[in-house]
Formats: sequence, structure tokens, C-alpha cells
Amino acid sequence: MVNKADFVVVANRLSVDSDGEGGWKRSPGGLVTALEPVMRKAEGAWVGWPGKPDLELEPFEFEGTDLIPVTLSAEDVELYYEGFSNDTIWPLYHDVIAAPRYRRPWWEAYVRVNQRFADAAAEAAATDGTVWVQDYQLQLVPAMLREARPDLTIGYFHHIPFPAYGLYSQLPWRRQVLEGLLGADVIGFQRVADAGNFARAVRRLFKYDTKASGITVPLPDGGSRKALAKAFPISIDAESYIELAQRDDIKARAREIREGLGNPATVLLGVDRLDYTKGIQHRLKAFGELLQEDRLANADATLVQVASPSRERVETYAQLRDDIELTVGRINGDFDTVGHTAIRYLHQSFPKEEMVALYLAADVMLVTALRDGMNLVAKEYVAARTDNRGVLVLSEFAGAHDELRAAVHVNPHDIEGLKDAVMQAVEMPPAEQRRRMRSLRKRVIEHDVEAWSKDFLDALSKVRGKDVTE
Repeated sequence: MVNKADFVVVANRLSVDSDGEGGWKRSPGGLVTALEPVMRKAEGAWVGWPGKPDLELEPFEFEGTDLIPVTLSAEDVELYYEGFSNDTIWPLYHDVIAAPRYRRPWWEAYVRVNQRFADAAAEAAATDGTVWVQDYQLQLVPAMLREARPDLTIGYFHHIPFPAYGLYSQLPWRRQVLEGLLGADVIGFQRVADAGNFARAVRRLFKYDTKASGITVPLPDGGSRKALAKAFPISIDAESYIELAQRDDIKARAREIREGLGNPATVLLGVDRLDYTKGIQHRLKAFGELLQEDRLANADATLVQVASPSRERVETYAQLRDDIELTVGRINGDFDTVGHTAIRYLHQSFPKEEMVALYLAADVMLVTALRDGMNLVAKEYVAARTDNRGVLVLSEFAGAHDELRAAVHVNPHDIEGLKDAVMQAVEMPPAEQRRRMRSLRKRVIEHDVEAWSKDFLDALSKVRGKDVTE
């Protein structure tokens, strides 16, 4: 049995993955990287699902962190995760780019599973401890925790957008979700606009007093407490990308990638999870039209599109894959030659080292999300460009837009504007590339993932008047 922890993280997934040999390896995600130093210092615990349905595990220790697995049945995964989380909340919170579906059995499973996570966290946390809940799969956990353990300091961070009230109000369980989130002392968002949307929804539905200093939440005894809703833009472990980008073997791999593409004059790169929010189809359309209009010479430009597999059991995603692959096939059919491919499409995931090599090989990075909480790929590309070369084309609908002001900004719905932005990037003089990239890199390096976690936990400390990382 693990000891009670002063600091507990609750996330949909544990901080480890199976190593394929019956053991565990640390997950590569930025959240795990950000919180590892805090977890070690606080001898913390991490509550999460181990990633396989019906897998029942006892709590165990891994590299100084107590891991507390939450078991999900195959039905839980289908209803709570694939259903409510990813077929209701995800599309609703991403501007209804795809139509959300509202199913009562999905909601009932969401409540049931959130309670299971809350119970596990309540059991793991020491008296007067701190619990930090992560993301949209667990929006009810803060209030459930507060009811069970009013002694706790509770934080919640929302990694995806929070929609404007006109969209949010569609949700049949809109009040319950807000009540769940308001259980936290600090509710963090990626953008100022997201925090504003949340506060407006609270004001509209509950008439609570919402100010920059906090939302006044009434208590059953007639008193009140403050809940702070604020933007804390997440970032990356910039130093790890810088170190990889400076390795000779990765530089050599970047040259090898360009040679494998036939050494085109311009390599454009898109790196996305295969998701309808990422604007992959808009990007392909713009690229195809630039070739058609001969603004980009076919033999001189290649678009490399990495689309990592995602939620393949959800019908919308299966259809999206078919549509994208059909588009890629048509463009390549029209423009490929025996010695040159217009689009190199890769429906697979790659290790971090290969991604850095791709970043170094690319002259232009295309981030054309239709809606994105942050988009860490934009920051990864910037961090990797230690040569101060390359151009980032960045959607104004990605959270990173607020910080990376020296990028070439674009509205991906405007195909003509997107085409112009691509050509601006392709034709940008080296001196301007260096000026823009230096500015971008300064922001990413100074505001890395460690600074993000520190900012959030400092805010949590001030709310409850104690150091949550001691």
C-alpha cells in the first residue's frame, strides 16, 4: 500500500506506459515532464488509468512517484472516454467543427468514472494535501473531491479550449459541469479568452460575482469561497529539444530526410494528431492550389504531413482519415513525377529524436488548426531551430498564437490568405527568418513547461496561503 501523499496529480492516464515486456516506462508527454521535479520533491502520487480496459492493478511505485491505477472496463472506455469525453465534450469545446452528440448513457458513465477518479484521489491525499486535476475528461472531479475532502487544496487545468456561451449552452449538463469545475481553488486555461468564456458561463447560469480576483462561490453554510479562473499557457521542455537539435547524429538525419525527398528547394512540414480540429484538409487544399496555379513549382516543393493515429474506433475519425488520404492521393496523382512526390503522407507516430530531425529538415512549419488549446508542435519547432532559420506559419485559432507573435499568422478558413502566408514563408529572406525566429525562441525558452507548472502552483499556494510543493 502506498503512503498518503501531500501532492496528488489526477489525469485520465497514468504517467507511465507499458514497455512491452511486462514493465513500465515513463510517458513522453510534456505534462509528465513538467511535473516530474514537483512529484519527486513532494513524494507525490499520480492517479490515472493504465491505458488498457479491465486491467486491475494495485498501486505501485515508479522512479520516486506512487502510481495509483484506476480500472476502466471496456464499457467505461466506450461510454466515458470515446463517448462523452471525445464525442460530446471534444467537438463541443472545439467550436462544433464536428457535431457533438448528447447521449444520456454517456453522461451517466462520465459521472460514474469521474467519481471513481475522485475517490482514488481522496484516498491517496494526505491531510491538508494538494490535488491537481488535469483536463476535460475529469471536469466533475474537483467538486466531488471538495465534498469528500474539504481540507484539500484543489487545482484544475483545462488543456483544450473552453467555448463561448452560445455553444456551451447546448450541453444538457452545462450546470453540472460548471459546478464540477468550480470545486477547484484555481481553474487554469490556455488562453485569456478561455478563462473569460468560463467566467461568462458561470455568470449567465449562476449569477455569481466574477472578477479578475476570483469567482465568488457560495457555500452551504451561507459563507463563500473564491475560485480563481485564469490563463496559464502550457509549454514544452524546451531544453530537451535544444539538446537534441545540437546532436550530430540528428543533424545528419535531417540531411538524410531532405535527400530522401529529393533535395527540394523547400520542405514544408505538418505534424498533427489525425483530428478534424487540426485543419489538415485546409492545408492540403491550399498546397494543392499553389501547385495547380504554379505559384509553387512542383519539383521544388514537398509537403511532409505526419498524421499520428487517433481515436480510430470513433466513426468521425475513421471518416476523416479516408477523406485526407483521398485528398493526398488526388494531389499526388496530379503532380507526382517519377523522381518527385508532392506530398509525403505518414500516418504513424515517431520518436522524439525523429521529430527533431524533421523539424530541422523543414523550411516551413504549417500549424493550421481550426481550434486548438495550445499546439505544442509550434513550440517544439521553434525550440529545435537552434540555427535561427525556418518559418512558422501559425493559425490564429491555436492558443500558441497569443504568445508566438513573430510567426506568420493565418486564418486557415481563408484559403487564399493561407496560400499567401505559405508563399510569404517560402520566399522569406534569411535575415527576416533569423529576426523572427530569435524572438520566437526567446519566448519559448523563457516560458517553458517548468515555468508553466511553477506559475500554476504558485497561484494555488496564494489561494490557500500555503506552499503546495513543500
